[in-house]
Amino acid sequence: MGPGRTRKSSEQIRAGRLPAEGLAFSALSPDGSLVGTVRLWNVSAGTKDGAGVPALLLGPLAVSPESQGTGLGSLLMRCAIAEAARLGHGAIILVGDPEYYVRFGFSADKTGALSMPGPFEPRRLLALELTEGALDGTFGVIAPTGRFALEELSQMVMAA
Repeated sequence: MGPGRTRKSSEQIRAGRLPAEGLAFSALSPDGSLVGTVRLWNVSAGTKDGAGVPALLLGPLAVSPESQGTGLGSLLMRCAIAEAARLGHGAIILVGDPEYYVRFGFSADKTGALSMPGPFEPRRLLALELTEGALDGTFGVIAPTGRFALEELSQMVMAA
């Protein structure tokens, strides 16, 4: 997050898109204020055998300063991973600190041949296979595949 976020590769992938169906989570405090959120986005994790490989891009994971250190971020991560698996997704990719995300099973083991559409640190490009082998043999640039926000809005207006 922050003022430079629009230059980040992950933000470029998310721009103008809606999160993957059923994979946007928010945590509210007892007074109803937002204290945490995580979203996942449909992407193609490069290609394998000439076809795009469906996956999810996780992020941002955000927790308010007053809720940091309470386990809320971990809870949001576990919920997101469990729901993505329940919905049948094969893999989740993210750009983040390996030291934090390793506890959830993420690693750079399957991302060496993948890249982002802009600048990124390869050691921070991490993946978690929800289906064994989902990322085997993939290579190329991670690209957005999800629904456009404007397209969804247009459909809602037409239906009204």
